[in-house]
Amino acid sequence: MVQVNMHEAKAQLSRLGELACKGERVVIAKNGKPYLDLVPHQEEKRREPRKPGILKEQGWPEPEYRKFTEDELREMFGEDIIGPPNGDERRS
Repeated sequence: MVQVNMHEAKAQLSRLGELACKGERVVIAKNGKPYLDLVPHQEEKRREPRKPGILKEQGWPEPEYRKFTEDELREMFGEDIIGPPNGDERRS
């Protein structure tokens, strides 16, 4: 491991960069305490675009949705939630 202070790092950046690229751990210190690690650049891996339904191929079950009856909806939400019957005007 190589540890240098900030001032030294400015003066020796090329050499420190070479060391880091060769696998050496380079630490830049500030006021005698480790402050930065100098590491080689790594290309960002390109991610594949997301494919909808990919889990379906793995045998994941389809979600089951059920329709509620009008009576169940009235019980859960009250009379006004259903709206007018058969498109007629609202009940009073």
